[in-house]
Amino acid sequence: MTSDLTIEGQRPLKNNRSFVTLMVAQAISNLGDWLHLLAILTLVGIRWNATPWEITFVTLSAALPILLTGPFAGTLADRLNRKWLMIVADGARIIIVGALIFADQIWHVYILLVLKSLFDVIFSPAKNGKLKEIVPREQLAQAVSISSVIEQMSKIIGPALGGLLVAAFGITWCFVLDSASFLISGIILLWIPGTRVIQTAIHNVTEVEEEPAGDVLNRPKDSFWKETLEGIRMLASLPYVGTSLILLASAILFLQFADSQTVVLFRQLPGISSDLLGWCVAASGVGTLIAAMSVRKWKHAGHVLKMGLGTTLMGLVIGGAGVIVGIWPHAGLGANLLLVSLFALAGVGIGFAIVPFQILLQEQTPEAMTGRVFGTVGSVMTASNIMGPVVGGFMVTSFGVVPAFVCSGILLTLLGLIYLMKRSGEKADLNGSIAAKTMIAGD
Repeated sequence: MTSDLTIEGQRPLKNNRSFVTLMVAQAISNLGDWLHLLAILTLVGIRWNATPWEITFVTLSAALPILLTGPFAGTLADRLNRKWLMIVADGARIIIVGALIFADQIWHVYILLVLKSLFDVIFSPAKNGKLKEIVPREQLAQAVSISSVIEQMSKIIGPALGGLLVAAFGITWCFVLDSASFLISGIILLWIPGTRVIQTAIHNVTEVEEEPAGDVLNRPKDSFWKETLEGIRMLASLPYVGTSLILLASAILFLQFADSQTVVLFRQLPGISSDLLGWCVAASGVGTLIAAMSVRKWKHAGHVLKMGLGTTLMGLVIGGAGVIVGIWPHAGLGANLLLVSLFALAGVGIGFAIVPFQILLQEQTPEAMTGRVFGTVGSVMTASNIMGPVVGGFMVTSFGVVPAFVCSGILLTLLGLIYLMKRSGEKADLNGSIAAKTMIAGD
């Protein structure tokens, strides 16, 4: 069955109105995310002078709901209308982020971050599933790269704008603007199609069908638990993807030993400016943006090779940052510039570690299971984001922040070498993954 959407899908992505609308909404929402995150870190870490464990609990409050509810939220995204799930999630976050304006104790921040994360975890698999619906398979790599570029540009613009707002008007305006961003994102999402587009690939032939939102809800379905387990089974059936996910989750785990305590590291330099955190996050975003734009052009290198190089670069930079702060006498211009440069290089490493995996996951996951697979992946990654800060808080409390950064750098570098050693088996793993995916999709 061929529709106008099939014809539109063969045009350049800039002519795909649904895709452009989705990306505009994502850009606005991502910008707001970085505004409020930086404001919270500045408020808690610098103005309230929070302890390493209190900073760790801030991270846990944002991550724990994603770990516990990721696969179930993914199942919802596969069962219900993805457009309206995203709009409902945006509507709830308008209220929750607005409430941060009135937070005057750290436990208020914990509760509000937990609530916000519950709706973040609903929005993310719905957005990834919708992307899979409206973009043809042959353009998925380009679409994922564009989505990644938008995410990284928000890291550049968000902290810079947040710094200006904090300096000129105060932290409150970061929360106000973030709340407004979810309102605008929700309104824009009204213009993406409510119909569900199902793309089925058989013998390299893509068939696109339209299914009204009501029919999605009325179709006979397996139990909620069974559908959730099917997403986990699908992910486990893709050996190359599964192995890469484990390695990537390990990289995030080791990175979080240090990254979650960056504010504590900066406080080791006397006279440090509260604006440095924003500039370093922005520099990291620039680096990841460069990597996201380069991944597709570097076609001769396999996914594993890119991920290995990225992880190794992260390790060298994170370890180097710890050593530099340990030996630098004060927070002068030289120290600031060097730290900003190191964070930019770390961003490049993060981009080369993550973006190839995102492209691979979108390419190999059937549309009907996108929500469940991405929800499961989100939970695995969140487990790393939870355990990492906990271990990092323990290491900083017991041994100091500099040893924590050095240890993180060593582990990341060793892990990157494992990626590089696995690159020779990438092609065989990919072929086996695609065959397994096709077999299960046929079931």
